[in-house]
Parts: sequence; C-alpha cells; structure tokens
Amino acid sequence: MEESYDVRRYRQACQLLPARLRGPALELDVSEQARAEELRLRLGRSLGVTLPEGERTLPGTRVLAGDLEQVLDRATELSRYAAAEDLAQGFVTAPGGFRVGACGRALPAGGENRGFSDLSALAVRIPRLRRDVAAPVLDRLMEGSRPLSVLVLSPPGGGKTTFLRDLVRLLSEGGSRVGLVDERGELAALYRGAPQLDVGRRTDVLDGCPKALAIPMLLRAMNPQVIAVDELAAAGDLAAVEAAAGCGVTLLATVHAPSVAELRRRPLFASLLEKRIFRRAVVITGGGAGRRYLVEDLP
Repeated sequence: MEESYDVRRYRQACQLLPARLRGPALELDVSEQARAEELRLRLGRSLGVTLPEGERTLPGTRVLAGDLEQVLDRATELSRYAAAEDLAQGFVTAPGGFRVGACGRALPAGGENRGFSDLSALAVRIPRLRRDVAAPVLDRLMEGSRPLSVLVLSPPGGGKTTFLRDLVRLLSEGGSRVGLVDERGELAALYRGAPQLDVGRRTDVLDGCPKALAIPMLLRAMNPQVIAVDELAAAGDLAAVEAAAGCGVTLLATVHAPSVAELRRRPLFASLLEKRIFRRAVVITGGGAGRRYLVEDLP
C-alpha cells in the first residue's frame, strides 16, 4: 500500500531523531503517525508524540542531553552559527519545514535572548499542507475578481494557520501578488530562502520579522496587492494593518477568538472592527474531518 502523505510527513520528521529514538517512534501505529502533530523531547523523560487527543509517551525512550544536541545538529545541518538568530528566538526551521522549538537555560542580554547554554526540551512540529480547504468558501471572500479583507477566527489549534496558508495559495495562483508575513516560520516554513510549504507562485515571504515592522517593509519593497499575517494580537500589529488598509491593500489575518461576538468584546479589536477594514470573517468550528468554515459579513 502506498504510504499516505500524512504518514510520510511524520516519518520525515522522525529523521531528525537519533537512531535510538527513531526506531520506537517509527513503530507507532500508522493511524497515530498520520495524526501526530509534534514530537516532544524532554531531558530525562520518555519521547512524547502529540496527538489531537493528547500526548502519548513511548516506553524505553528516555531522552539524553546528547539526543537533544543531535536533533539540533540535524535541524541546522551542523551549522548552528547560521541558525543562531532564529535559535535565540526559541526555534529553528529544519529542511522540509519542520519547526523545532527549544527550551532550556536562556542567555538574556539587553532585553533579548542570545541563545541557550543548556537544552532541556525540544518540540518538533509536523506541519502538513492541506490543499483546497479554503476553496469551498473562496467565492464568498471575493468581490468580483478582487479579494476582500478577511479575518480568520478560531480558538488555538483550530486550523486558522492551515486555512490562511491555503487561502494565500489560492489567491496567489489566481493572479494576486501576495506579501506573506511569516513571523514564526509556520506559514511558508522558509528554509534557505525557499518555502517548504506551497504558498503560491506569486507570494513573497518575509520570514522572522515582527508584523509591525514587516507590513510597512512589504509595502515599500514588494508592491503587494494582498498582505497576509498570522495571529494579530498587539496594538502595533493593528496599527500597521490600519496603515496598510489606507494604502488600498487587501488584508488577510488570523485571530485567536471563537466568534465575532467575542472579538467585539475586546476593546482593541472592537476598535478595529468599527473601522471596517475587514469585510468578512471566516469562523472555524469543530475539528479534524468535522471542521466547518462559516463565513460572516462584517457590517
């Protein structure tokens, strides 16, 4: 039987593990491999696999300090110096778009972290491209041939990033120039300048830059017709979005919220909604195969 895409992505992530941990990880039931979201390595603990229903630990896989070092060496292809700036922010992106988050003894200086002297834990996130999840509602997000500005809402882990990535891809392939702000490397997963996840042929990615800085940079440098950002939260982000809207750019953004009504109860976002920068909201409910995408007008 041909290996499914979801299982293949899990097994690719397992290639970052030392051999002594990789074997048990690959013995996981195939149905669980297909649903796995993360590999979790904690010093002195058993290797964990994050599933939608919770974390499962694998017996006989006690993680050693050398295991953590090996995973980072593989993620950076033995070039930690080149990845030092990303690692100081708490993560690196490995070939294939696997985001490896790090935790341990930080090295703060001047209000910023400079890296880690001792690693205590790593989280290998397993991103999977979901094509055409945005396609069924795309017509509702357009006005003629022009995309409307859209907010994508759900609680954490509800599928916002997956939906936004696919919406960016569809608009880009449809002819729009898209500027994508990928502050945490989760949308396009740039590796050495190349997106590891398909975000469309007309999409320009600005990776690792805070949204408040990235949005005006894209406006000045790339002349986008659409700007997409993940997880609006800070006042500075919203101010940059408002400024971009004043330049006639379509905006796509995600926000942690279960509903538009909840968003209106937050003073920061209530003000944004009153300015009518965004014309539609996509509210994501449910999970897995039961996930639904509800489009609401924002009057």
